[in-house]
Amino acid sequence: MTTETLPKLDLYRRIVQAKLFIDANFAERIDAGEIADEACYSKFHFIRTFKSIYGRTPHQYLTHVRVERAKEMLESETSVTETCFAVGFDSLGSFIGLFKRRAGVTPSEYQRVRLARKAEIKKEPLKFIPGCFAAQFN
Repeated sequence: MTTETLPKLDLYRRIVQAKLFIDANFAERIDAGEIADEACYSKFHFIRTFKSIYGRTPHQYLTHVRVERAKEMLESETSVTETCFAVGFDSLGSFIGLFKRRAGVTPSEYQRVRLARKAEIKKEPLKFIPGCFAAQFN
């Protein structure tokens, strides 16, 4: 390893540390400045570096994490309102709008479809085994 590589590794380590900070604190009110402080970067340099590594800004990543966690909660029968506030949104209206833009359906529609599918799988599990998998055992 060259001496030039070590500083780069430290920079990447700090960006990963910031990503882990977002993962751990997604439900809190955090902003790019706070996340940049966690990584010991200036705010704008941090945003550029984070985007170059992960393909999205820290705010876009935070929103992604919140929506994915919301999907998990909705699948476990948590109410839309409870899910909204548990994943860090302040407004039910903004949560529903953002969720619909990201998932293609409203949170309540997403929940209805996922719970119906879960019930159908429970009722007829063999119906959901892919044919290519079942063919291996015939």
